[in-house]
Amino acid sequence: MIIASNVSKKFGRLKALDNVSVKLLRGECVALIGPNGSGKTTFIKSLLGMVVPDHGFITFNDKNILHDWNYRSRIGYMPQIGRYPDNMSIGQVLNMMKDIRKVKSSEMDEELIEAFELNTMANKRMRTLSGGTRQKVSASLAFLFNPDVLILDEPTAGLDPVATEILKRKIIQEKQKNKLIMITSHVLSELDELVTEVMYMQDGQCRFHKKVDVLRAETSEERLTRVMASIISKM
Repeated sequence: MIIASNVSKKFGRLKALDNVSVKLLRGECVALIGPNGSGKTTFIKSLLGMVVPDHGFITFNDKNILHDWNYRSRIGYMPQIGRYPDNMSIGQVLNMMKDIRKVKSSEMDEELIEAFELNTMANKRMRTLSGGTRQKVSASLAFLFNPDVLILDEPTAGLDPVATEILKRKIIQEKQKNKLIMITSHVLSELDELVTEVMYMQDGQCRFHKKVDVLRAETSEERLTRVMASIISKM
């Protein structure tokens, strides 16, 4: 579905991406893991068309994304920190995005809006919200337009345990609909029941991209935290 071929990107002397090649397919939930400064954010921004690679290219359903910007309407993105106009209310932000996207109401997925009870606080201004409530707004927007691909950056950061479980159930539900999901998280324990593949980045390179079951077999460990600890200690 998404193929990155020999993607490289430099910012001055910093090589943020170094010849990254990876194939991401429908029905998979991919954990994008790596230390700070490993290139994860630059890679995500490249997938979203926010960063243009210096070398290599990215295709979405066999079309080069440089020549087909419409692909972005099929991606739901949840940033690590959502930035919204302080003076707007939750309801105004949701309605604004609906107006911009011009998607029929019957085609929208408002399950998270209801599960997080955002309708009951629609009049609250964004500047008054806690970090966790902002995360709920970001998550709801990512899923709202029923995208084929979901890219979730630290999705559970700031969420309480109940909200975390609601979001995890939603991710599993969407994966079962044969969607492609990519999740970045430093809390690997929260990914165990979600992810089917791991893409590990370091120093701008994709060090490996493998099925979770293969990694478990290679390390004789079950928990993703232990799997990764075992692999990284030998790198």
